Amino acid sequence: MSLKLQFLGTGTSVGVPQIGCTCPTCLSGDPRDKRRRSGIYVIGDHARFVVDTPPEFRMACLELGIAHVDAVVVTHAHMDHIAGFDDIRRFNTINGGAPMRCYAAPETIQSIRSIFPYITDKANEQGLFRPMINFVPVEGPFDIADIHVTPLPVVHGPRTNGYLFECDGRRTAYISDCHEIPPETLELVRGVDVLVLNCLRERFHPTHLNLEAALAYVAEIAPRRTFFVHMCHDVKHADFEAKLPENVRLAYDGLTIEV
Repeated sequence: MSLKLQFLGTGTSVGVPQIGCTCPTCLSGDPRDKRRRSGIYVIGDHARFVVDTPPEFRMACLELGIAHVDAVVVTHAHMDHIAGFDDIRRFNTINGGAPMRCYAAPETIQSIRSIFPYITDKANEQGLFRPMINFVPVEGPFDIADIHVTPLPVVHGPRTNGYLFECDGRRTAYISDCHEIPPETLELVRGVDVLVLNCLRERFHPTHLNLEAALAYVAEIAPRRTFFVHMCHDVKHADFEAKLPENVRLAYDGLTIEV
């Protein structure tokens, strides 16, 4: 059995480069400094699903050749994580017209429904394309085929979950947005094989981890490997990565890792 993660995007809410910015990162020729908004594609032996549908979701799928999605898992309802949700309708067609399961906290489901009020769970009688979604409220662990998924409540703003993926004895924690990880969540992720964690920049931020706070959590969790995501344009890939411990790397758009 195998479990892989492919990074759809690794940037913060405005992406990198930022509109109208001429800083060294935004003008960088290093492709690792070009960051779509954050999300991942989880690839298992018996299921493939996405975590979040960021604004560039369609472009990420085209660039990375993603043509198979069995389910959607959503962390929270900020627009940089759900703005591409409408493009799920293409996977309804690919999957033979079947509704797509979407796992999210009840509050997140309510927000998605308000932003996309035309979502349905059945085909349109007029033949119009609409996202067909079976929402599954997340209040505890669930399974997507052979991948066991546990929600990881974190402090960010609106109700926000990271997720723990377990398959064939391997454990991966994905926490793309947070300012604080509660003790009960820390207990769930200690010693994971792979930790994906937000690290916005070096300076303090009120709703995201900065470098100092992210590294402190890495030390406490003690994963085998760590990949930082949700970086802003303060983070120039080559320069910033040189400051990190050996088992901590910056993720970049399109990177695929095997757990």
